[in-house]
Amino acid sequence: MAWFHATVHRNLSPTKISKNFGQVEAVLCQCHTLSNYRLIGLQGSAVSRVGRCSYKPLILDYNRPFDIHSMFFAGPMSSKKITILDIANAANVSKSTVSRVLNNTTPVEEKKRKAVLKAMKKLDFKPNLFARTLAGGKSMTMGVVTQNIGSPFYDTITRGIIRGLVDTNYSPIFADGQWLPRIEKGAIETLVDRRVDGIIMVGGNLSTPILQEFNEQVPLVSVGRRLEDWPEQGIWIDNVAAAKSATRFLIKSGHQQIVHLQGIKDHQDAIDRLQGYRNALDEAGIEYNSELVVEGDFSSRSGLLAVETMLLRGHPFSAIFSSNDEMAYGARLALYRRGIRVPEDVSLIGFDNQPNSAFMTPPLTTVSQPAIEMGIEAAKLMLSLLSDQPHRPYQRAKLEAELLIRE
Repeated sequence: MAWFHATVHRNLSPTKISKNFGQVEAVLCQCHTLSNYRLIGLQGSAVSRVGRCSYKPLILDYNRPFDIHSMFFAGPMSSKKITILDIANAANVSKSTVSRVLNNTTPVEEKKRKAVLKAMKKLDFKPNLFARTLAGGKSMTMGVVTQNIGSPFYDTITRGIIRGLVDTNYSPIFADGQWLPRIEKGAIETLVDRRVDGIIMVGGNLSTPILQEFNEQVPLVSVGRRLEDWPEQGIWIDNVAAAKSATRFLIKSGHQQIVHLQGIKDHQDAIDRLQGYRNALDEAGIEYNSELVVEGDFSSRSGLLAVETMLLRGHPFSAIFSSNDEMAYGARLALYRRGIRVPEDVSLIGFDNQPNSAFMTPPLTTVSQPAIEMGIEAAKLMLSLLSDQPHRPYQRAKLEAELLIRE
């Protein structure tokens, strides 16, 4: 049914339209019944009836004849809706083959798939996502809750997720948790309300029990964070081993008074990296000193404040192992302000290998996480949870961190 938007002069009744413009009556009858054509919103010398249309609005002047088809319509009155049957006929395949290509559910012979895609392009067919959602029970969208959009490490993971969703018909919808459980929870609730098919948590602070509650509503996967009581639902690296490797390198370089800039105290990554730091000290026979551990929040500012705190304490140290590169940046600035040289006076190691780390003065030695690969694996894990083919379980990849020794 076509609809229209027209403006008609006052006192022009449907009867006069019918009398003076037979063509109008005919068109109106095709668009909608004439009895349902109402002049509403009487203002000044004209009245308007606004409806849904792709046509241009006109002023109908009953004192002047016109060609309704050239003036009222911006295009043809209707266009044939392309159906799956049309595509099947054009591609010389069955309707079920077209359906499988559209939904990407089961493999289709490459020759037939190309024929279907060619027919779709030729017929200018655009799949109706909403209709497919109703029919298949899927929205073909995937929620991604990251932390502090703009953070190099987490943004790199999200790029990996995007790469992992290529050619899957899934589209990601992003939300920012801002490292605040309240905001993370609200973001998940919003995504659930939008009927996403799954949610990937990038980092975050929400407790495992809360995440498991959401998982009862929609499949949920965590990446960049080890969930202590839910390891099968996450993608992460061995933070304990990676932190131990970094601390061991400092010890082998002759350092014993090593400061550790800890991340958010109750965050699993921070807990694991502190444990790796302690394990390296124990292995070397160096007594753990809590005075050399300063809590931060993974931000550059907290790294700066942490080192300022250490300097004010007056406790000697010759090296710093930071829980992430961001805090290492702040630590470097604090040392610079005090005239303390890196690495001549104090050695500094970060964690994450953010892009800017290679361009610090001097370039930052850091633990490199395979962020892109972590994002890709998170997407694969989620797709396996959503798969209609349970006989093809997700094969977990072994992701390892690497210590990048720079100047």
